[in-house]
Amino acid sequence: MEAVQKDRWYLLVLLFLTFIKAALLQREVEAVRLEEGMVLSCLCPWKGNLSMVSWTKKHENNPVAVFHPEFGKSFSHRYRDRVEFLRTAPLDGSISIKNVTHQDIGNYQCSVQTFPQGPWTTDIQVEDLDEPPSFNITDLALPEEAVTVAQLVEEENNNLTIRCIHPHNVTIINQVILERKLHEQLWTIIGVCKQVDGGLLSEDYSDRGRVDCADSLEVSLHLTGIAQEDGGFYRCTFNTDVGVRTYTIQLSVSPQGGFSLKLYMMYVYIGAGASAVLLLIIILILAMKRRKQSKRVEYRVKLHPSQRQPNIYENVCVHHRTKKKPRQLRNNPVYANLQAVRSLQSRRQNRPL
Repeated sequence: MEAVQKDRWYLLVLLFLTFIKAALLQREVEAVRLEEGMVLSCLCPWKGNLSMVSWTKKHENNPVAVFHPEFGKSFSHRYRDRVEFLRTAPLDGSISIKNVTHQDIGNYQCSVQTFPQGPWTTDIQVEDLDEPPSFNITDLALPEEAVTVAQLVEEENNNLTIRCIHPHNVTIINQVILERKLHEQLWTIIGVCKQVDGGLLSEDYSDRGRVDCADSLEVSLHLTGIAQEDGGFYRCTFNTDVGVRTYTIQLSVSPQGGFSLKLYMMYVYIGAGASAVLLLIIILILAMKRRKQSKRVEYRVKLHPSQRQPNIYENVCVHHRTKKKPRQLRNNPVYANLQAVRSLQSRRQNRPL
């Protein structure tokens, strides 16, 4: 009887130790070097049937990758075509990641669902050996001509693309860094585009939007459904053959349906254009009217020369020439041919009746 009780206690101790060992295995965090084709190991220590393997990353909503023996594989859009399940054993959920960037740094967790043992998890920390750009542009003494500032106003819930415009008088650009400063926060790097060993390396650290990098080192940030918290300063730093050049954009987000600078400026331009056109029409109408009046006066002068205006430079007074004085006419004698009048009266009397 005592032997049976000792066996039971021994079995309970073994089960307890197994549980503690499994718990310690789950809490252990493995560190992995960030490099091309890095492998994140996830090999379940016990035996059983595999139900599902899922990989998640801290602070991300969607799973990185999921494997199901019956339904196949599923990947997040950021890890599609970059993650591969190795499957070296029945309960192996290890993956490899290619085309790695600094965005792949972080804490990953692998969860293996088995039957009949249940789930098993492990954590892996991907460490950054190549330190990301840590310099701060505010500490650099930049010349005034190297800094360009632009203002941008956009309405809330709209889509927006912020582009880093290449500086003038620059032939070679080695690296472009896109930073963001929201409200009273410090500058944080959200994107890097640079040339490495003749190839293009793009790094995206943004939690809002998507950073794209073109072959010509043109960096752009695409924001979908912008909100008030997206307002702030965005800065592009170009490392060129002639030094550092900076392009800063101040983004202001206006409430939806509220004041819009674009709409206001459009109204200003339309009003100014309409006023200029109206003023031009008034000037043309007055000019045409004045021209018609001058032509009408010239035509009247041609038809009636007497209506010509007198020459003010002549010393002759026209008024005294044409005006007659009544009093002088009354005092002047009247002359008549009396013989002609008498002969006319005699002729009338001699006419037969």
